[in-house]
Amino acid sequence: MAAGSSSSLSVFSLKNSHPPDDTVFYSIYPDSCLPSSSAEDLHSLHLQILNHVQPLTAPYIWQHQPFSLSITTAPVPHLSGHLRFGDNLEDEWFVVHILFEISKKFPNLSIRVWDSDGEFLLIECAFHLPKWLNPETSTNRIFLRSGCLHILPPSSFRETPNLEDALRFLASHSGEDSSTSAPDAVQLHLNKKISEYPERAYRNIHKVRVLVPVSVAWVLRHEPCLISLSVEGFYDRDIDSMKCAARMERLLPRGKQEEMVEVVVRMSRAMYAQLVQQKFQAPACYPMPERSNVAKYLEAELGMKTTCGFEMMYQMRKKQGVEGKGTTWETFRESLERSGYFKGLLPGSKEYKSLLEKAEEYYQNSSLHSRASEVLSAPVKRIDEILALPHSADDFKSLDLPPSDDDSWLYGGEDELNAALQERQKEMDSFNSKQKKKHKSKEQEEHGLASGQDVDEHDLGGIAKSMQSFIEKMSSYKGAELPEDRNLKDVDLDVDQFMKDMESVMGLGGFDKNDSDIDLEEGSSSDLDFDDYEEGSEHADDIDEDGENEFIHSYSDALNKELKATTLDKTFVHANEETSTKKDEGTSNVDDEMEELTPVDVDFNLVKNFLESYTSQEGLSGPASNLLGLMGLRLPDDAGKGK
Repeated sequence: MAAGSSSSLSVFSLKNSHPPDDTVFYSIYPDSCLPSSSAEDLHSLHLQILNHVQPLTAPYIWQHQPFSLSITTAPVPHLSGHLRFGDNLEDEWFVVHILFEISKKFPNLSIRVWDSDGEFLLIECAFHLPKWLNPETSTNRIFLRSGCLHILPPSSFRETPNLEDALRFLASHSGEDSSTSAPDAVQLHLNKKISEYPERAYRNIHKVRVLVPVSVAWVLRHEPCLISLSVEGFYDRDIDSMKCAARMERLLPRGKQEEMVEVVVRMSRAMYAQLVQQKFQAPACYPMPERSNVAKYLEAELGMKTTCGFEMMYQMRKKQGVEGKGTTWETFRESLERSGYFKGLLPGSKEYKSLLEKAEEYYQNSSLHSRASEVLSAPVKRIDEILALPHSADDFKSLDLPPSDDDSWLYGGEDELNAALQERQKEMDSFNSKQKKKHKSKEQEEHGLASGQDVDEHDLGGIAKSMQSFIEKMSSYKGAELPEDRNLKDVDLDVDQFMKDMESVMGLGGFDKNDSDIDLEEGSSSDLDFDDYEEGSEHADDIDEDGENEFIHSYSDALNKELKATTLDKTFVHANEETSTKKDEGTSNVDDEMEELTPVDVDFNLVKNFLESYTSQEGLSGPASNLLGLMGLRLPDDAGKGK
């Protein structure tokens, strides 16, 4: 893990370029960095964090590079790092787990983590986020703190906050009842994902027996982490690098005379898959056993690919001069001087020596954690150092090697993939279901229904209100709306002639025949022309009060007279209250002795008929269920039974 800012690529140097697709970035901001922060504070924090995460990272084999932190001074003094995970997504989520653990251990830290997709933690729990949150509004609003995800709400900053303001606000509003904490659904979803680590990360390590030259076995014994560069060299090979593998000058100098030994190699499952699933012909100079012993041949084949990967990586880096300088004391001390660590003190002064001793102690301690990073940044140098040490095949004989791990996971990934897809589908279905309920609830409120009504509660009392809302919404003077593909014939209706016939049949009084004919000829009695009369006009008042009221009462009396002679009245349920006919209300042609029909309970009859119709469908599709569906209502399957 790099100790100085000069030894690690600052994430802010990438702000003007597109970040790599396979790299995760992270920054750790201590609260002390806001007013001012000394290098000593950051050095102390750096060592504390490295010591805390060491037990977590020690057993793990990273795909390309280990978890690391370095001191960065811009835009505010903080710790930062980045990690290339390549094809191994487990590395990225293991980093997230480590950052969560750091935030739990050090509650006065605010942590950011992102990759080329942006705030990928939000992508993971996208179905549970507030509506206002999107990639454009999430800048400087998403942080890890005290083991939780925090989202700075719009109420805190209307516009996108700058980093310092966001950190200052978070530090002062991140107590137990913090207003910045992400919704519970978001926290639960992330915790479910993170709680699988570190065990899931450790399960991602695959141990396998391989047959390799003594030189390769010797290198892996001293630096197991170099297996990542070997697999990378093999997997990303090209024509030039394959020429190096054909000669095997460094790791197989004696060709087929080189002694081969059996060792167990630890690698990630992604590395194992990259080696196993690629066909590769062994170089002519490489010793391979007979194919008759299938198990030994597979071990030798895997070892051959590992050895070729080492050779290609070694030769290409040496040829191109792609060697990291690593962290040395001199470069680290120079970086301290540039950052103002020595505060302009004269070399040799008491204060200068005190600061220098603290820096040396920090450098020595941090170098223990940064060793893996230095090895991976300068593999050629390290391989040369290892092979310069005395070694022989005897160092690997009489070893009790464990068997290779079961690799059935390599061929059974379909079940895991389907399970993951089903889990995502459940999330999507749940989200869509909630959205539909909200939409229906909103529609019901717009139609005048009770705001707390739920369609799944089968509220039969709402059918009458829903029917009224349905009629008002779906009907017009043209009638009910029907599907356009219905083959219906147009109906011609002469409105003027219809009104004449109705008045003639009902014997409408108040106008004599001549006056009526004149009015109809002028179009004054047509419904379409009633709007031509100005409000308050004398003629309009005469029509409303004398003509229309008399017509309505006459029509009602005639209808009652017809219904009285039938049994239709007995098919309805009537209201409980009794009503009596008032003789002084309106003009009626019905005899005073004639009993007026008892008022019908319209709502009750409507619901009763709906239930009877729904029951007669016997669970099949029909007019009742279709109409209820259009109204946004649903009845239980046994509705209407037992009536």
